[in-house]
Amino acid sequence: MKNAHILLIEDDPAVARSLRDGLEREGYTVTWKDHGLDGVAFARESLPHLIILDVRLPDGSGFDFCRQLRASGLRQPILMLTVERDELDKVLGLEMGADDYVTKPYSLRELLSRVRAQLRRAYGEFSNAEADLLYVSDLVIDRGRGQVWRGTQFLALTPTEFRLLVFLAQHANQALSRGQIIDAVWGWDADMDSERAVNVHIRRLREKVEIDPANPALILTVPGVGYRLVTSPVLSP
Repeated sequence: MKNAHILLIEDDPAVARSLRDGLEREGYTVTWKDHGLDGVAFARESLPHLIILDVRLPDGSGFDFCRQLRASGLRQPILMLTVERDELDKVLGLEMGADDYVTKPYSLRELLSRVRAQLRRAYGEFSNAEADLLYVSDLVIDRGRGQVWRGTQFLALTPTEFRLLVFLAQHANQALSRGQIIDAVWGWDADMDSERAVNVHIRRLREKVEIDPANPALILTVPGVGYRLVTSPVLSP
C-alpha cells in the first residue's frame, strides 16, 4: 500500500531519522513523534494507517501507550520495537493490542517487510474483499467492512484479531496448526516466538468473542496441534 501515512513514535533521533528516511524512500509518508503522549494525541487526531511504537519512551512505557491507543478505539496496525529478544516485551506488547513486533537490533529490510505485510493485510485483501458474511454460532463476520457483530453488539477487534477470526471461520471445525495460522495470518515461517504470539492472540480473541473466555466454547485448543473453531458450540446453561 503506497502513500500510506505511518506514525513513528521513537525517542532516539538517530534511529528515528534512519527509519523515517528508509520508509520515505519506499513511498510512505512518515510523521515522527519522540514522546508517547504526543504520539497518542496525533494518532487520535490524524488517524495514520500504521503506527510504529518503541517500547522505551521518555514519558512512559510503549505498552501503556499501546493500550491507550486501543482503548480510544483506534484499530490501525501497531508494530512495536522491542529490546533484544526479551520474551516479556513481546508478550506484553501483544497483550496490550500490538499486531506485531520487531526486536532490536533489526535490519531496515526486516522492518519494511513487516510494515508492508501489516498494511497489505489491514487495507488490502481484507478491506477490499467481497462484502460477504461469515456466520459462526451467534457471530456475524462482515469481511467487506472488517467488522464482527454479536446481535447488535459490535466487537472491536484489531486487524490481526480480525484476520485470525476470519481464517479460523473459513476453516471451521478443522484442527489448524500454529504454523498454518502463522502462514495465513502473518505470512512468514513459524518459529517458537511466533507460535507463542499465536497463543497470545488467541487468548485476546477469546476475550472478545467468547461468552465465557475462561471456558471457551467457540475457539477450542487441539492438544498437540493448535486450535479449532466450532460452528455450533455447546454453551453452558
